Amino acid sequence: MKQNTFIDLMNPVQDKMYRMAKRLLVSKEAAEDAIQEVMMKLWSRKQTLSSYDNLEAFAMTVTKNYCLDQLKLKGNNNLRIVHSNYEDGNPSLQKKIEVQDDLDWVQKIIENLPEQQKVLVQLREVEQYDYDEIAEMTGMQQTAIRVALSRARKKIKEEMIKRHRYGIKSN
Repeated sequence: MKQNTFIDLMNPVQDKMYRMAKRLLVSKEAAEDAIQEVMMKLWSRKQTLSSYDNLEAFAMTVTKNYCLDQLKLKGNNNLRIVHSNYEDGNPSLQKKIEVQDDLDWVQKIIENLPEQQKVLVQLREVEQYDYDEIAEMTGMQQTAIRVALSRARKKIKEEMIKRHRYGIKSN
């Protein structure tokens, strides 16, 4: 496989790989480094890439595994989700602050989810993969994926309800 062919194959999935890495790792720089390492790993396997039915699923799996390995190596428990793409016309400053506060709170809740649930929330809710693709990437059964996602969503919902019920606005 030539370099141009490899680049053409990987360009469509590279952004998704980056978002997965950023979701799992602490910083933008760590995510960029992870993607660079994963791309090098994939390039070293360039002759066998065509044998994969779903190259995107394979690339996402390699990315996920690499990031989880990095977290284990560093003993890093400071996972962080950054999701600040809220736009709704021209909301008031107060509304923007409230929405950002809620997003920050959801991030904190997700940080405390088990590792597997974090990955599944990223793949399903952020990257919008279907259950078949997630099953292929994670090696999990679809029913197990649905159960884990259901538990993650339930935990997020419970914590948000608790937060709003008690009017907690502090970090």
